[in-house]
Amino acid sequence: MSKLNNKIDIHTHILPPEIPKFKDTFGYGGFIHLQNCNSCGADMYRDDGSFFRKVEPNCYDPKVRIQECEKFGISKQVLSPVPVMFSYWAKDKDTLYVSKFLNDHLSEVIQDHPDNFYALGTLPMQNTELACQELKRIMESGSFHGVEIGSNINNINLNHPQFFPFYELAQDLNASLFIHPWQMMGMENLDQYWLPWLVGMPAETSRAICSLIFGGVFERFPKLKVAFAHGGGSFPSTIGRIQHGHDVRPDLCAVDNPHSPKNYLGKFWLDTLVHDQDMLSYLVKLIGREKLCLGTDYPFPLGELQPGKLIQESALDTETKDWLNYKSALEWLKN
Repeated sequence: MSKLNNKIDIHTHILPPEIPKFKDTFGYGGFIHLQNCNSCGADMYRDDGSFFRKVEPNCYDPKVRIQECEKFGISKQVLSPVPVMFSYWAKDKDTLYVSKFLNDHLSEVIQDHPDNFYALGTLPMQNTELACQELKRIMESGSFHGVEIGSNINNINLNHPQFFPFYELAQDLNASLFIHPWQMMGMENLDQYWLPWLVGMPAETSRAICSLIFGGVFERFPKLKVAFAHGGGSFPSTIGRIQHGHDVRPDLCAVDNPHSPKNYLGKFWLDTLVHDQDMLSYLVKLIGREKLCLGTDYPFPLGELQPGKLIQESALDTETKDWLNYKSALEWLKN
């Protein structure tokens, strides 16, 4: 494949084509399953019978994904679960069961199509011991480069000490972490206009970044390889406010980490899913091209509908585009 077509999309989601009714296995509800799954699409339902969303075949059929990757010049996708499947709210061992089911499916896809995909697994993050157990299992399998986790774990911020053994193991295993917003704060007050996705998701990503900075996680685990979805959400556009808050109220902001928030710019990765040329250029200036990776949220409608178009049509120089298209991703994924 030529250098011009070398594009790695770090932000894509996949579902297994068949998801059992976990309610029948565990004896309680809240889980997602697929109905009417065929070559035309599938319906996602909660097991209480309520409709969740419709997905196209590209969400669960690797062959369709590969065809669309070829169409848009994407050389490899990094596959991760759809966040609604995290199931952190469930009983610990049941979430482990769901995680293993999803991870085993991802492993099969990688084994069948090693030239087309990388994989990020999912974990029962509400139980650190079980999360570490599953992280070790999938990383030792050789099919995974890391895991995707939520921006909070049952409304517990990611700086909580209960997650430190997980971060330590992820660092030791050189696992890549992709943090995706979910369970958006204030959703009960954002029931119109798709506001949870338009407003809540960007805020959630900033919540995660700020928690890791102020909580000293990046200081404690300096080799941790963390990437955040959606261009860092609202964090990049509010870093001035965040820094100012740290400066004027260190008694509130610097209680666990005295270092300036701006010190961490360029120490984590962001994807390029910002839908705006000016914002893309700003991110290059803010955190550096070496920490920006092509990410599209494929195959969902709030993602980049023509993967790679924003970078391709930007005024960025060729070397910078190469970093965004694949070089930064390779650094983040490096084992």
